[in-house]
Amino acid sequence: MTTPTALDLERLTGCGAKIRGLDVRSADDATIDAIRQAIFDHGVVFFEGQTLTPDDQIAFARRLGPIVINRYFPKTEQWPEIAKVEKTETQTGNIGGGWHTDHSYDAAPAMGSVLLAVQTPPVGGDTLFADMYAAYDTLSPEMKARLVGLVARHSSAHIFGERGAYTHSGRPEMAGNIDLPEAVHPVVITHPGSGKKALYVNPTFTREIVGLDAEESRSLLDQLFAHAINPRFVHRFSWSPGSMAIWDNRATWHYALNDYQGHYRLMHRITLDGVPLAA
Repeated sequence: MTTPTALDLERLTGCGAKIRGLDVRSADDATIDAIRQAIFDHGVVFFEGQTLTPDDQIAFARRLGPIVINRYFPKTEQWPEIAKVEKTETQTGNIGGGWHTDHSYDAAPAMGSVLLAVQTPPVGGDTLFADMYAAYDTLSPEMKARLVGLVARHSSAHIFGERGAYTHSGRPEMAGNIDLPEAVHPVVITHPGSGKKALYVNPTFTREIVGLDAEESRSLLDQLFAHAINPRFVHRFSWSPGSMAIWDNRATWHYALNDYQGHYRLMHRITLDGVPLAA
């Protein structure tokens, strides 16, 4: 077993941390362990200036955890492990243009994503990240007590299905799927890697709180959603080629801004496998 090593890590305002002075291709096992723990502890970590081929990115991601082939995203030529997050000059809709956490509709939601910027627009295309540890920690004692034992249903059909949201977003290639899982998870989870409590609902995939009537469920979810994007919990990350973010879906939300019309943007994303979640 390797011993955790020190990273040159800067805690960022709102959410996440930046790791400096590291070429991930040369990271030893102890450094990989430290990166993984930093992801668990901070929700998202950022790197700059990484010169990675697709094979390099796959090899690095595989050291962090098992890779999952994304069922919905277009695949990168020759490398099915890498999903293309692409927007052309003529497309108006983007991918991920709303607050969400990936794969919450799966019984064992994805641990995280390794997203590498390949080509970025001259301006725009930032991503917002929100800290779900902070969102939970700052709930009132009364709200925390109210959430104990509650579970929520998460679904994919209304986004990726035949009449899903992507059908009308200018990205029909993301819709019309027939593999459309849904799952039930605690509203508050204990993160399996950090042991900390996190709020685990999100505006895109969470459909209802099980056992509450529709009005009460919607009211409670809307309160939690509004609380979770308090600016104190949010970090805005600006990309350039070679930037890389690795986020933990159990501890963060993210939102890809769509403010670069007429410009091309290409990101390579690898999804890392997760485990079932518990309160």
